[in-house]
Order: sequence, then C-alpha cells, then structure tokens
Amino acid sequence: MFVRARSPLRIGIAGGGTDISPYCDTYGGCVLNATIDMYANCTIELLEPHDGITFVAQDIEQTFYSPLTNEIPLQGDLQLHKAIYNRIVRDYNENQPLPVKVYTHSDAPPGSGLGSSSTMVVTIISAYQELLSLPLGEYDVAKLAYEIERKDCRLSGGRQDQYATTFGGFNFMEFYDDERVIVNPLRIRQNILNELESQIMLFFTGVSRSSAQIIDDQVKTTTSEDKKPLEAMHEMKILAYSMKECLLKSNIDGMADLLKDTWNAKKSTSAAISTREIEIIEDKVLSAGAKSIKISGAGGGGFMMLFVDPVRRLDVVRALEELDGHIQPFRFTQQGTQSWTV
Repeated sequence: MFVRARSPLRIGIAGGGTDISPYCDTYGGCVLNATIDMYANCTIELLEPHDGITFVAQDIEQTFYSPLTNEIPLQGDLQLHKAIYNRIVRDYNENQPLPVKVYTHSDAPPGSGLGSSSTMVVTIISAYQELLSLPLGEYDVAKLAYEIERKDCRLSGGRQDQYATTFGGFNFMEFYDDERVIVNPLRIRQNILNELESQIMLFFTGVSRSSAQIIDDQVKTTTSEDKKPLEAMHEMKILAYSMKECLLKSNIDGMADLLKDTWNAKKSTSAAISTREIEIIEDKVLSAGAKSIKISGAGGGGFMMLFVDPVRRLDVVRALEELDGHIQPFRFTQQGTQSWTV
C-alpha cells in the first residue's frame, strides 16, 4: 500500500517575524502570505513488521533505518521524520509501531526562506493522515506540525509556515497568546493574480542559511533594552494590514511601495537579516529597474522577492543573470496540503 502527499511552499509578503513568541503572545502578530507551485513531497509505503522503519530524504541524500519500534530517539539525521513518526504512533496509533518506508523530497533546499522545513512536516503528517484515515482538520494538522517542530524538536521559528501550507492560497493570519491562530483566507480576483504574477519575481540568491540566529534575535525584541527592534516589529505588523488592503483593492503599485518599508523594518529586527551579498544584489536589481525587494523568510539568504514593472522585467533578468543564483519561475496556487492513496 502506498500513500502520497504534497504541500505547497509559501512566500511571505508582509508581517513575517510577528508570528514568533513572545512577540505575538504579548502584542499579537499578523502575517500576509501566499502559496506557490513549488512543493514538498512524501510517499509512504506500508511494509511487513519484519521490514522495520526506513526514512529516505532523497533531496538531501540522507537515509535512516530502525527495527520496528514505537519510539525513535531524536538524535542524528532526519530528526523531523523521527519526531513525526513518534507523535503519530503515540497519539494516533495506540502506541503501536508502524512498519513504513517514508520517501521525501522538496522543490526547494532547506534554508530557502520559503518555509520548506515546516512544509515538509505538514506533508509527512498529511501522508500519515491518509494512511491511517485520521480525522484531522486543517487547524489540527498545522498545530500538530507546529508542536513537533517547536516543542518536540525544539527548533526556533514562528507559526505562519505550518498554517500557510496546510490551508493554501492567499491568507491573512493572526497570532495571539495561548497559541491561538486565526486564518483568514482571501479571495483574490484572477486579474489581480495575473498582475501579481506579472510583477513579482523570485530569485534564489544561491545561499541557503540557518534562520536560528535571526529568529533568536527577534525573540529578544520584547525584552531588549534597545527598543528599535521592537518598534520595527510593531511597524511590520501595521504594514501587513496595509499590504492586505492594497492587495484586496488591486493596488499593486501600493504593494510594491509597502514592500520597501517592510524590508527596511525587517532589517531593523536583526543585524543578520541583510548581508553584503544581499546588498550587492539589491543595488544591482534596483538600478536595473526593480521597484522593491525583500528577502523571503527569516533573511540572510534564500529566496528574494522582487516587484518589477513587466516593461523592465528583461532588464532585471539580464542583471540577475550576471550574479550567482537563479530566477525561479512560479505561479500562485490555491490548494493547500493534499494526500491520496495509490
């Protein structure tokens, strides 16, 4: 028996960082994001008990094997795969071990800024959900993914990625204390989507980065004696509301202008968000005709999002071709995580 699942990666448009505790617990956070047609993929094969448990992360060329057990120690490679297995067995299979072979791969590398790690967690959960016919709704899947990453594996990060890939499409998300999350799906007219796809470019900087240091800096904003990072977080939240309004009113030029402010505010939350390499790219594309840029995700590398007038697009393409990295074609997608039986 085989089951498969896939979940879309996301681009963060505004408000990213305000979904991280303790900021969102104290002040409330909000994020505007959208999923795109790049995916995390999972296949699970149900085996015989004597075959044990195997995880194969094909894109990063890591494999793990264990004899059949109901709990795998969270050490070494593929900790997320192990932690998901442990939670599924404990909470949803009466602590009975599962003889499975789990294959995974992602269309984006870890550290891409597109939420690839959280998207993979949701994808694997969705595959187990299909395998065991689990009665989990979107909020249940996203919350479980969050708990596995942040509590079981103790990985730094926010809340938006798990909900973005689970729900799919354009969403305005609100984050409060007691881990309360409200996802507001946005209905975007096709002509607005067409114009956004005409104006937004994704460029992979060629650098995958760890978000831990940046996120740790943002965690400290609520208690730091330096109030500038905290004020920047407040500004990012306000800009997220403004960006949502521009989006719903088809004010794409307004979104491009707000992206400048969002990028400047974002850089004020951690010194590690922008680098010399990013500044070189920024100067080059703005000189070539881009209207505004922002690093997707925590920062420090990964994918860069650009607003470019379609008339100047080829000028910007030529400028980017002189740099390391590559332009990533994409389309927005309306579907969240999906799973099916083969």
